Amino acid sequence: MRIQDIIQGKREWRAHVARVKALPQDYQIVYKEIQKYLFKVGPVELTTGTGLLSGIIDLFEEGAALGKGVLEVTGSDVAAFCDDLIKDSKTYADICQESVDQEVYKAIKKDTDKTK
Repeated sequence: MRIQDIIQGKREWRAHVARVKALPQDYQIVYKEIQKYLFKVGPVELTTGTGLLSGIIDLFEEGAALGKGVLEVTGSDVAAFCDDLIKDSKTYADICQESVDQEVYKAIKKDTDKTK
C-alpha cells in the first residue's frame, strides 16, 4: 500500500465522520450503534472503504431531510436492519467457517488415504 493511498483513505474517513456529525442527534446515536454492530459482525467489505457506511449515511441524510425520525428509517429492530444490509455480503465468520471446513476435509481425506 502506498502512502498516497493511506492519505486518501484518511481524507475519505474524515469526510465520512463529518457527514455523521452533521446528522441529527438521534441519527448519530443509531449510526454509531450500527457501526459498532457491523464491526463486530464483520462484513469483509468494511475493510475496503466506506461504501456500506456511506450508503447508510445517504439513507439517514435523506430521512432527516424528510423530517423522519431515525427509527422510521431503520425500523425498531436496528440489528435486523443491519443484518438485511449485509445478508449477501461475505463476513469474517464465513471465511473462518470455510477454513475450518477445508481443514476438516483435508484431515478426513488424509486419514482415509492412510487406511486404503
